[in-house]
Amino acid sequence: MASFPFLLVDAFTERPLAGNACAVVLDAGSLAPATMQAIAREMNQSETAFVRGQTGTTFEVRYFTPGAEIPLAGHPTIATVTALIDAGRLAAPEGRTELTFALRDGPISIAVERHGANRPSVVMTQRKPLFRSPLEKATVAAVFGLPPEAVRDDGPVQVVSTGTEQLMVPLRSMDWLRRAVVDVSRYRALQQAAGFFSAHLFVTEGATPEGKTFARHMAISPDLFEDPVTGSATGGMGAYLFRHRLVTEHDFVAEQGHWMGRPGRVAVHVEGTPQDVQWVSVAGTAVVVVRGTLDIPG
Repeated sequence: MASFPFLLVDAFTERPLAGNACAVVLDAGSLAPATMQAIAREMNQSETAFVRGQTGTTFEVRYFTPGAEIPLAGHPTIATVTALIDAGRLAAPEGRTELTFALRDGPISIAVERHGANRPSVVMTQRKPLFRSPLEKATVAAVFGLPPEAVRDDGPVQVVSTGTEQLMVPLRSMDWLRRAVVDVSRYRALQQAAGFFSAHLFVTEGATPEGKTFARHMAISPDLFEDPVTGSATGGMGAYLFRHRLVTEHDFVAEQGHWMGRPGRVAVHVEGTPQDVQWVSVAGTAVVVVRGTLDIPG
């Protein structure tokens, strides 16, 4: 029997039982991919992170949903950094600390910003966004039980990737966003045809006065679920909004999860111009809610 320390961390929040939960398994270098996948099914979170090794300020990390390994994810990154600090594996002194996660498809840059008694804020810089050809709005709207007029006409329905392919669906109002219901068979067909991992539906108004956007995120992994707060897709959304001039600020607050009872806040920064978005970062705080030991048969 082998034992592994693990933590359950709520990301993109400053209080427990809000934001998006992620299980983080430490010292996981000996675990085979099939075992990591089985653990992710057991944890049954939207993602489980595995820290497999450390060289200086570079950490080898893998992310799994209950159904598959994924190349990049936002809230597990925020959660994993917070877990490493909590477990004493990463120092986070006053000011800014730079580190790197070596993920399945390459490295990403991360920073920890700590000021006084405030919780450390984790900043994740995502990859240069890739924008695919627009999809037919009526077809996509039908997947979510909506009429074509629910989708904005000043921006395309489009798959955007800052490391993970996400379908961006800009809606006209909070009312249409609330009405969205996934037709699973149509969703699977569109997912296969368009080649995206999950779908991000959003409006350019917040759930609170602080928010510039509010979103819902739908994925099938392996069953349909709605994600409370989604860092990777929020980054892709930020790049999308800036490119299509639906948001003109380089910095804004994205909100998600309030209707699920798990409110989350993401600080978004977009670098570049609308014609050439260079990169986008998402930042937030996290809270450790469980510390334990995972026993796996050897």
